[in-house]
Amino acid sequence: MIVDANFDGGNIVIVDDTHTANIELHIRSDNKADHSQWFYFRASMIKNAKSNFFITNAGHASYPEAWPTCSIVVSTDRKHWQRLDTDYKDGTLHFSYKGEADIAYFALFVPYSYEQHQDLVSWSLLQAHCELLACGQSIEHRPVELIQVGDAAKHKKNIWLISRQHPAETMAEWFIEGFLKALLSNGNSSVQALLDKATFYIVPNMNPDGSITGNLRTNAAGVDLNRAWLEPDRSTAPEVHFVFEQMKKIGVDLFLDIHGDEDIPYAFIAGAEGNPSYTDKLAELDSEFRKVFAQATADFCIDNGYDADLPLQGDLSIACNQIGEYFDCLSLTIEMPFTDNKYQKDDVHGWSPERSMQLGENVLIPISELLNKL
Repeated sequence: MIVDANFDGGNIVIVDDTHTANIELHIRSDNKADHSQWFYFRASMIKNAKSNFFITNAGHASYPEAWPTCSIVVSTDRKHWQRLDTDYKDGTLHFSYKGEADIAYFALFVPYSYEQHQDLVSWSLLQAHCELLACGQSIEHRPVELIQVGDAAKHKKNIWLISRQHPAETMAEWFIEGFLKALLSNGNSSVQALLDKATFYIVPNMNPDGSITGNLRTNAAGVDLNRAWLEPDRSTAPEVHFVFEQMKKIGVDLFLDIHGDEDIPYAFIAGAEGNPSYTDKLAELDSEFRKVFAQATADFCIDNGYDADLPLQGDLSIACNQIGEYFDCLSLTIEMPFTDNKYQKDDVHGWSPERSMQLGENVLIPISELLNKL
């Protein structure tokens, strides 16, 4: 057997592979920061062999509380993924697999490759009403694309969505794919009515460097982009600096930051109620957005998975808080699970790319419902 992670988004360290029936592995930390949880690797020459994989440093991961309910994903073609029974004991994550093909891929969640990202951007730009408005650069000089959908006009609302500030939260870009495909669909009268009143600004991947490197939370400079919004440093967080400057030029009426949570087993929203300028109107809009979203899909849970910030206690280095405060707008973080929705279980696939995409499509419903109130 050969185990490796020498590909886009890969992350694993081989500790001991001398016994093919029992492979000891470690999760590698982010390249310039002490964060770890994400892994993605392949095992070759495994057909008809049963192997046990032991990730023995799992107890030192960033969110060890997530391991007891974790179930990882496996695929032989990187197109069709299914859940694999996983157990956690004494700081070690363990799973077994009997090879059905010569090669199998294992990951914490279904990856979203940089090639898929490029395909999504290219497809989007070939659709009507869509253009590449601006393009920033990451630390390693990869493009950070800002896509505009709809014509800009003074009477229109400006709706912003960003995803993958934390690169391992691949469900976020699956969400954006579903959102874009629904928004750019031809012949949908409700979408056309929405584009008559709003212009959309979408950044599908805020952190291409971290995504390719296989990082959990940080960019190539070791910066957690979702802690860099207070005073974005162009030298260490150029991705945030670029997007924030574009927002200042255009304006923001609604901001959605798309994420995944390793531990909480359902999709939910976190708001900006701790901001200094948070108003009753924003609180009402937040509540209504959650209510309409929950009516649109059973996969969304109206309850906040996090403790709400106390008044004046919001961290303005976080995108949701900073954008809500700076633009006095409804600003929300949408979180999805890594494993499954405990209220809508799927034992075979758990939370999946398809469910992430569907959630991205469904978010158009609360956007449409609240548009005139923003």
